[in-house]
Amino acid sequence: MTVYLTVVEAAEHLNTSVRFVRRLVAERRIAFHKVGAHVRIAVVDLDAFVQAGRVEAITDDRVRRDLSGAA
Repeated sequence: MTVYLTVVEAAEHLNTSVRFVRRLVAERRIAFHKVGAHVRIAVVDLDAFVQAGRVEAITDDRVRRDLSGAA
């Protein structure tokens, strides 16, 4: 069963402002559903958005590997 959140609930879920979530919707940077005049966002879509922005931590081995390719 898919759980849908309002924009306010989505902002709380992401720990961001409502304005930020509305901007994501307006810029079509996050999937959403229109229910009449209301916007609903699936929790799985919020989690996918967060995961897509994930940046891996840098390690000493990775730095050495990246530098060994540079001449």
